[in-house]
Amino acid sequence: MYLALGSNLGDRRANLLNALKLLDERLTLERVSSIYETQPLYYQEQPLFFNAVCQPATEIGPFQLLAIVKGIEAALGRTPTFPNGPRVIDIDILFYGDLVVKSPQLTIPHPRIEERAFVLIPLAEISPGLVHPVSGRTIEDLASTVGGWDGVRKIGEVRLDDVRTIGDRAL
Repeated sequence: MYLALGSNLGDRRANLLNALKLLDERLTLERVSSIYETQPLYYQEQPLFFNAVCQPATEIGPFQLLAIVKGIEAALGRTPTFPNGPRVIDIDILFYGDLVVKSPQLTIPHPRIEERAFVLIPLAEISPGLVHPVSGRTIEDLASTVGGWDGVRKIGEVRLDDVRTIGDRAL
């Protein structure tokens, strides 16, 4: 399973790291991409984003995962705004193995992953050979053909040891 994280309000790096820590406490992270600074894609009149992708391990189902993700977003101060608007933290479920889910609450694979360089580039960093269960294309192939590379800039690496040693005061 893979999750995408984004933040463009407040301390963007701290928001991502705090979300990763909470995810690791509930799911156990196996891999985390670097952090990338990215241009907003759909609604342009907002600050730049910091984005990352992680691969957690868990036995819970996708709807339980969605509840955990939404709980972490709320715990870190996400409040409802308008679609694609600014946010303290956003966590999207990208893939859940080869599972395909289409419901009013959840769509897996994420329906817009193939148009998002800010997701495909960090995902290709940690899992280039991952195959999209619907298109049959690898993430490396999708990343190489997506537009928007010029709006994605790697700004730093994330080490799982650093995420795991964030003190409670940082949350």
